[in-house]
Amino acid sequence: MNDYHPPPSSDHPEAKGTRRAAVLAPLQLIDKEWHLLLIRRSQRDSDRHSGQVAFPGGRVEPEDDSLTAAALREAEEEIGLSPTNVQVLTQLSDYTTVTEYLVTPVVGIVKQPFTPVLQAQEVSRLFSIPLTWLANTNNHERRLWNPTRPKIVYFNEWDGEVLWGATAAMTLHLLDALRNGDFQLPNSGSN
Repeated sequence: MNDYHPPPSSDHPEAKGTRRAAVLAPLQLIDKEWHLLLIRRSQRDSDRHSGQVAFPGGRVEPEDDSLTAAALREAEEEIGLSPTNVQVLTQLSDYTTVTEYLVTPVVGIVKQPFTPVLQAQEVSRLFSIPLTWLANTNNHERRLWNPTRPKIVYFNEWDGEVLWGATAAMTLHLLDALRNGDFQLPNSGSN
């Protein structure tokens, strides 16, 4: 069952005036099971996404050579994940957020364990959720968040964290792409 709903195309009125961003959806093999790494944003009055669960990432800067380069740069800045420690697998379709960002999710494998170095101003926690748990349809649903907008995806609580909104929708897209064979993960015993 495909739960992902693609964002408006770039010629859709809601997509006009969007700003570009890129995020890294890092996958890591933990105890022979694939996990998705996520962050909780630090609490800041000036940050609209303060305290939310997200992927490492952010605005594409003029010095970024590509969307992938932007996602890798942001991941290194936010959680200390070196680009040389990431095997990029694919880029997923762009996602338009309610805050008018056009976000490109970049999927990559963390090639070896790393010692996270969190940028405290932006990230308060790094954690992971098993892909098998995320793929279980009993663990997520669509809920009304704002009466003037469509329902959004909420996952059940995992380790005290709630994955919802744009990051949850992009997670469903990642799971659909994996299920549809758009990219493959190495066997869990081989990494």
